[in-house]
Amino acid sequence: MKWLVTGGAGYIGTHVVRALLAAGEDVVVLDDFSTGARERVPEKVPLVVGSVLDRALLDETFRAHAVDGVVHIAAKKQVPESVARPLYYYEENVEGLRVLLAAMVAADVTRVVFSSSAAVYGMPDVDLVDEDTPCLPINPYGESKLVGEWMIKATARAHGISYAALRYFNVAGAGAPELADEGVFNLVPMVLEKLTADQPPVIFGDDYDTPDGTCVRDFIHVVDLAEAHVAATRRLGTDPDARLVLNVGRGEGTSVREMVELIREVTGLRDIAPELRPRRAGDPARVVASADRITTELGWKARHDTADMVESAWAGWRAQRG
Repeated sequence: MKWLVTGGAGYIGTHVVRALLAAGEDVVVLDDFSTGARERVPEKVPLVVGSVLDRALLDETFRAHAVDGVVHIAAKKQVPESVARPLYYYEENVEGLRVLLAAMVAADVTRVVFSSSAAVYGMPDVDLVDEDTPCLPINPYGESKLVGEWMIKATARAHGISYAALRYFNVAGAGAPELADEGVFNLVPMVLEKLTADQPPVIFGDDYDTPDGTCVRDFIHVVDLAEAHVAATRRLGTDPDARLVLNVGRGEGTSVREMVELIREVTGLRDIAPELRPRRAGDPARVVASADRITTELGWKARHDTADMVESAWAGWRAQRG
């Protein structure tokens, strides 16, 4: 099958493209390079430069490449930015998806894997978050992902589309040094940036109701996440009635303090202790996935632990920054 991967030149998208190619699938990449990089797209993969907001470009892409399905990763994803620029996030994430779905319907493309997020859950007060946990997002980014799920569900019902909405938890690591996350927005690269600049990494809040007082999160290796996308495309390729909403996590919680200490250990940069600051507004104490449903539905299970994530992220950090 041939899959259009939107955002296929970005951090997660690049890993998904390589995983699909390794699985024997054909791939076309669409990316506007707002965060992606041309050199990350393999030479043999057709590349369309532009935005999912460009309906004419999407129509031409579907005509020219005989696409069977879409893996929709392109989106804006920074929570603080979404609070400051909510209309921008609704335009990019919600209107962008609407335009993409309209183009899919017009081209009779009936399969979509959607990058959703654990941000749809907001601040759940449960030990393990399963897919039936109420969705109460607390920022425009999470809202945009939940609206996206609703839009896909309604379009699927009206137009016979099969879909898998994958709710990512905290993504880290790299499949190869050259594919490492170039942004400094998530915990691992943020800590690496501080340590390599001889500055203390920051921990926000140490008075939560958790074993060590810091927030607990579920971290997932980007390679495992990419393989989850492959499993989803395989399911959609054989099941035209698939209507799936699935967590992608390990089902294991790691505290922020534990993750910071692991990064200090792996890097050998242990001289600078972390700096403790007050809690940030809106940070839930614990968000850990129940990953049972994705195993049942797709036969997928995470293979990599947090040490794998940190070691591969550190190798990528050094390769990119000398």
